[in-house]
Amino acid sequence: MNMRLKLAMVFIPLGLFIAAIPESKTKAVKSSPDKILSEVRTNSHLITTDAVADMLIQKDPSMVLIDVRSADEFEAYHIPGAINIPIDNILADEWSGYFDQSAKMNVLYSNGNSKATEAWMLLRQKGYKSNYVMQGGMNYWAETIMNPEKPASTSPDDEIAKYDFRKAAGGVLGGGAIAPATTQAAAPAPAPVPKRPKKKRAAGGC
Repeated sequence: MNMRLKLAMVFIPLGLFIAAIPESKTKAVKSSPDKILSEVRTNSHLITTDAVADMLIQKDPSMVLIDVRSADEFEAYHIPGAINIPIDNILADEWSGYFDQSAKMNVLYSNGNSKATEAWMLLRQKGYKSNYVMQGGMNYWAETIMNPEKPASTSPDDEIAKYDFRKAAGGVLGGGAIAPATTQAAAPAPAPVPKRPKKKRAAGGC
């Protein structure tokens, strides 16, 4: 399959998704579909699992990890420290304090990229900017942080260092254990933080 066909398979559904958003959810739109698709193409909305793991370990107060899956999926398994705001409720007024702000960085995740990207697109349609998607979702989190593949002894030093970090991070963040389920948090306005971290862009596809 050539690259042009692969890109078409990704971006045509995303364009159709934007076009299908009900008017009631777009009357306050501040970002055009073209701008949103441009951000998707450049992956500027993505943040790597390594960056998320590092911020969790550092207990960085500027990041809010948001699981957009269903309450049942969240209860069965979620990343420690995450809160659950299902995609169906993402635009509810009770959560606007999380999204209509610039003091904190929200990182959305689902099982893969699709559902979290849909949630991100809804939020961008509203003009909210402090939101990102964890690259690869829970599936890639399990692969890279909970169960990293050990590189060969002849691998470059940076690959070995990355593995060492992921192995240590997996141990600190539960080593694959199910995180205790928590009820949905109330939705207070986010507290300001002294300084936002520099965002790390993810490389790779959607």
